[in-house]
Amino acid sequence: MTSSEALKRSEKSQNLKVFHLEDSPWFYVESEEQKIAYKVGYVSDTDYFCNCADFARGYAKDNTFRCKHIMAVMNSIADNDAENIRYMERYRPKLDDSFIKKIDDKDFVLYSGLLDVAHQKNLISVDVELIQYPSDENKNTAICKATVKTIDGKVFSDIGDANPQNCNSKVARHLIRMASTRAKARAFRDMDNIGMTSLEELGDLNEVIGNDDNRKAQAPKNNVRKFQKQEKPVIKSDNGEGQKVEAAGNHQTVNQAEANEAKPEKAPAKTNKGNGNGNGKAKSVPLMSDAQKAALYNLSRRRGFSIDDIETRAQEKYGVPVEELSSENAGEFIRYLQQAS
Repeated sequence: MTSSEALKRSEKSQNLKVFHLEDSPWFYVESEEQKIAYKVGYVSDTDYFCNCADFARGYAKDNTFRCKHIMAVMNSIADNDAENIRYMERYRPKLDDSFIKKIDDKDFVLYSGLLDVAHQKNLISVDVELIQYPSDENKNTAICKATVKTIDGKVFSDIGDANPQNCNSKVARHLIRMASTRAKARAFRDMDNIGMTSLEELGDLNEVIGNDDNRKAQAPKNNVRKFQKQEKPVIKSDNGEGQKVEAAGNHQTVNQAEANEAKPEKAPAKTNKGNGNGNGKAKSVPLMSDAQKAALYNLSRRRGFSIDDIETRAQEKYGVPVEELSSENAGEFIRYLQQAS
């Protein structure tokens, strides 16, 4: 190992944290990324070891090679830096709070959290056995048995069942997989020493807080306002003014070309012009029928017209709000909207 290489690794070792196992020659040196720790054995300047890949490659070519982790231990001991040589605390597996969900003020653990703790406890194997296949005779109930083992030889097992009655509708078609998950969750709970019930054991997973699928579908908003009943306006017309009005029972027809030419800004107001004979008589024009209202409402919704758009078109074409369209104008307006883009 050249002096330049040794100096380069020594500089990198300056900021590495060193943890010492009490009453032993073993140390743990944290990586630069602070994600893992390398195990270093150090007895003397000529008797040392590190489980990093850099040491394995370098020591195979040069038995004087020292990686930065070994140098971090040597520097800590040489400087007698009590703050830099720390005792390694006993590692304890821990369930992260993100794996816990609260429902009705009660905590439930996720299966993924149980599996995470199981790996922290050196899980080496998981075996699942199908004990009962779902059928009509057993009310479509699947039963599985799960057995989990740790590296130190400990074995934990439990069973889980699933049927359409104790499963969410979304997973009711996957009973065997659900029974397997529940069996493993129960075995992991024993292994992890976690007393909380797993969320997968619940009958309805829609109770999960924060689950987007649990949100109620919002009713579609109507883009057309419902029409309000309006009193029929009373129109007094004068045949001498050129506006033609024909009365036939309760129905009247208006010369639309002349009415459009005027384009009043508001609904036709009551006038008292008389009929040229000195005998003015009030005539009423019927508003659109309920059937026309329904047709206009459905058409606007299908064509995607907004309330403001409908109102604007009615004002531009007839000079009155939609609610005040006459029966004849409403029929014409419906045909106009059918052709409008």
